[in-house]
Amino acid sequence: MTRMFAIIEREMRKFFRSPILMIMSMMLPLVQLVILGNAFGGKVRGARVAVVDYDHGPQAVKIREKFDSVAVNIATFTTIEYKDERQAREDVRTGKVDAAVVIPAQYSRRVYAQDAPRLGLVVDNSDQFMSSSIEAEMQSLVDALNAPVIQDRIVKNIALQIVELYPYVEYMKYLLSGSIALAMYISVMIGGGMLYIDDKARGVHEGYLVTPIRKLELVMGLNIAGAIKAVLAGISITVIGSLMAGLGVIFHPMAMLWLLLLILGTSIAFNGMMFLMMVRVDDPLVPRAMFGVLNTLLFFPSGAIYPIAAFPHWLRAIAIVDPFTYAIHGFKAILLKDGGFVAIQTDLIFLFVFGIGTLLIATPLFKRTL
Repeated sequence: MTRMFAIIEREMRKFFRSPILMIMSMMLPLVQLVILGNAFGGKVRGARVAVVDYDHGPQAVKIREKFDSVAVNIATFTTIEYKDERQAREDVRTGKVDAAVVIPAQYSRRVYAQDAPRLGLVVDNSDQFMSSSIEAEMQSLVDALNAPVIQDRIVKNIALQIVELYPYVEYMKYLLSGSIALAMYISVMIGGGMLYIDDKARGVHEGYLVTPIRKLELVMGLNIAGAIKAVLAGISITVIGSLMAGLGVIFHPMAMLWLLLLILGTSIAFNGMMFLMMVRVDDPLVPRAMFGVLNTLLFFPSGAIYPIAAFPHWLRAIAIVDPFTYAIHGFKAILLKDGGFVAIQTDLIFLFVFGIGTLLIATPLFKRTL
């Protein structure tokens, strides 16, 4: 144990001697959290919608009032007056406005006569997210216009009542779990995989050969040191990211305990996986070349950015054996849902079994020779 702790001490002294390495290992996940968390997943606000009113009747005025209500409250879009439908359509095509609503002539008369009144909506469907948001808002507006002023005493239509278990989850909060896992992965990759190969290339490991350190002690010492670095990165990003995203769950004692268990299990799984892949590598350029490939292969199929249910079958197969998947699921269960131990027990079992299993496979492969 003394020899193993000596290795851990050396690795940690070297790690803390380069604080810029610690900072850089956390910068990418934090930048990603801030930029992607605010750039994606939000509700559309301030879209510009052209309104061409050929009717000017009382029902057209009613529509305009609805538009004003949208602009003042949820602010999905604001309206701009247009005189000509062709000009409005051209401005939608060129991107000057995001959509155009056409109120045709005789619209009010058709409403009163119940003669199939129609509104026109021109959208730029090259931007699916924007066009879908405007279409959904316009559809809800039309549904409100179609509702009778005096409701029937007996409800004839089927209604869907939606019950949301949690308050609105901003995308920044949704992305936090992936950022924590990514920070730990980067810490393991830089502070574990790359430094391990660099030390081997510089001949540091040759010094271990003249000592009585056994193979298991050497492997465990290197991996425990790497796990400590990943735990420090995970705790830092969890605290900083939760404060940035406005999540107060980190101040609950039990949630802190489950988060620490998840961070520990994730660090062991990532270190075991990385050591297994690097145990026979000698070229220091290999882990650098693998960094981007592994990041894409492991991070994106994990459900950090997009739900796994939307993946094709072959991509789901990758997600099943990907430790990122279980780490991110566990972090979401605690940070977003306050699910407790029941929600993360499967994730913890997989992470610890995966990490210990990969270490046991990698230990016999470790060469204690030149």
